[in-house]
Amino acid sequence: MEIEELNGKINTIKYARENNIPFLGICLGMQMAVVEFMKNVCGLQGVDSEEFDSYCENPVIHIMEDQKNISKKGGTMRLGAYPCVLKEGSLVKKLYGKDEISERHRHRYEFNNDYREMCEENGLHISGTSPDGLLVEMVEYEKHPYFVGAQFHPEFKSRPDRPAPLFVGLVEASKNLKFL
Repeated sequence: MEIEELNGKINTIKYARENNIPFLGICLGMQMAVVEFMKNVCGLQGVDSEEFDSYCENPVIHIMEDQKNISKKGGTMRLGAYPCVLKEGSLVKKLYGKDEISERHRHRYEFNNDYREMCEENGLHISGTSPDGLLVEMVEYEKHPYFVGAQFHPEFKSRPDRPAPLFVGLVEASKNLKFL
């Protein structure tokens, strides 16, 4: 991905965060939201995803441990449905109306747990994790009406007559926007 394209994504996310514009980051969108947050809210320097800069100073998104030594990528990424435990009191738990969900994935890179505490302390909360708590599946920003990131792909299970709760939440939050 070109540096201009990455910067465009980060600047767009920053604009949405700073101006209370509803935001739903899916997979790479969540990862770029974490990069943006760590750069612009936490003030961390040298922040990036290892997918784009494997030598960055602060890889807030890194390659999954079980992907590190795979040379023939093929169908080796984290694929399929996985459970996600939703945090009590989170917006996403309210949207889904349950404690645990199952959503489909397709990725090799994930949130780097070395940065969890810094994220939480600055208001980007981990609102969904794997059942063992090790994999960050969802984030949300406490100072925003709808700023949600999901590592998984809710569009894979969404249907016209049963839209994914994250899309319903995004539409509802968007209906409340006041444009000049």
